Amino acid sequence: MIGHYALTGPEDAPVLVLGNALGTTTQMWRDFSLPFRLLRFDHRGHGGSAPVEGPCTIEDLARDVVELLDHLELHQVYYCGVSLGGMLGMWLAAHTDRISRLALMCTTAWYPDKSVWDERIAVLRAQGMEPLADAIVSRWFTPAFSPTVVTRFREDLLNVDVPSYIACARAIRDMDLRLDLAKIDAPTVVIAAAQDHATPPECARHIADELSDSELYIVGDAAHLAVVEAPRTISVILDDHFGND
Repeated sequence: MIGHYALTGPEDAPVLVLGNALGTTTQMWRDFSLPFRLLRFDHRGHGGSAPVEGPCTIEDLARDVVELLDHLELHQVYYCGVSLGGMLGMWLAAHTDRISRLALMCTTAWYPDKSVWDERIAVLRAQGMEPLADAIVSRWFTPAFSPTVVTRFREDLLNVDVPSYIACARAIRDMDLRLDLAKIDAPTVVIAAAQDHATPPECARHIADELSDSELYIVGDAAHLAVVEAPRTISVILDDHFGND
């Protein structure tokens, strides 16, 4: 499906696709700046994208990106993904020839403990998003981070279509991309945040260790949405990585 997207920046610059975390929208990149043509998109049922009925897999969500690239007649692109967006990036780089350079941020290739996702899905089905919103958003940011920004992200989360969120959560729960890592030959930068309890730095270390061409960075004063808390630090890392092509 082709959902909501935004393509901005110099028309003659390389295209950098930005993949969002679960429960966030293209607004996640609002304060983010790089000298590329930026392609942002919303996952199913998030932001401006319509809900899609039924279950989905990481492959299904990644193929949404392929369909968007085909629609825009973009064969090869740079790709940077956070959390769920990073999972899609791993699948795309392993199974297609569309990604020439890759950045994976605050993500993992596998969740050994499925119970966290099972519990979240059960609450969502019974009560909706409201009972979970504070707990989810508290894992995205460090305690001292801007309350105004935290409130904005909480509001965006509450506007996500709940069945679509559940479908994406199930896709993450059931995902196992560990064997795909050996198939990725695109130069990759892997970024973790020291205070990320959702995907701790050891998740990033595992990914970097399995890739044939990778660099690993750990950002100190940030949690799961490091790109929001530390945009300047992340921008420097990404500009160096994607500017070396």
